[in-house]
This record gives sequence, structure tokens and C-alpha cells, in this order.
Amino acid sequence: MTDAAAGEGWALTLYVSGASTRSIEAIETVRRMCDEELGGHVDLEIIDVQQQPALALRDQIIAAPTLIKRLPGPLRRIVGDLSDSARLRLGLDLGPIADSDGHPHPDDLGHGPIGGSEGQ
Repeated sequence: MTDAAAGEGWALTLYVSGASTRSIEAIETVRRMCDEELGGHVDLEIIDVQQQPALALRDQIIAAPTLIKRLPGPLRRIVGDLSDSARLRLGLDLGPIADSDGHPHPDDLGHGPIGGSEGQ
């Protein structure tokens, strides 16, 4: 668990669509992240947009899977492929995965839509 995650309570909402492969992968990845990085300090709510469309409408969900980090602030939304744990860590502000020497792995240093500088 990271130092930042250790003392904070987390509130996450994961929106999925049925039992699709992407939904199952998202649930597994998010649960693993909660156990390994946020152990004991997270309230994870999983909502199937097909079964509870009113909640998806309330939170303005336009694609699934979508993970909403409500606490700690600021509010963040991670949309799309949630099977990539490095991307998920960055989206949750947990920082990149560290190598055995404690340094961030070069592949996890802000490439892509979260934390990257694409399009600038």
C-alpha cells in the first residue's frame, strides 16, 4: 500500500455493463487494486448499468466500464479499459508502479490519456 493510500478513506463506484468480458476484467482489476493498494480503507460500489440505469443517468455515465473516485478528492473518472493496472494506478493518483529499487518503471511514467502530455 502506498503512503498516500494508507491513511485515507476511499469511496469508489464502478459502473459495468452486464457480464461482458470487459466488465469482468474491470471488476477483477479494481478489486485487486483495492485489496493490494487500498486494503481495508475503501468503499467499493459496483453498479450494472443494465440493472440500474437510473444510477447511471444520475452520475452521467456514457460508457462502461467507468470508475468514479469520489474520495479522497478531487473527483476523478476513469473510462474504458480498466484491465491495465498501471493506468488505473495513475487515474487513482497512486503513482506509477515502482521497480524493485523503488524507482518508477519507465513504461508507467504518464504515457497515454491519464497523466500524459499527448495532444499538447
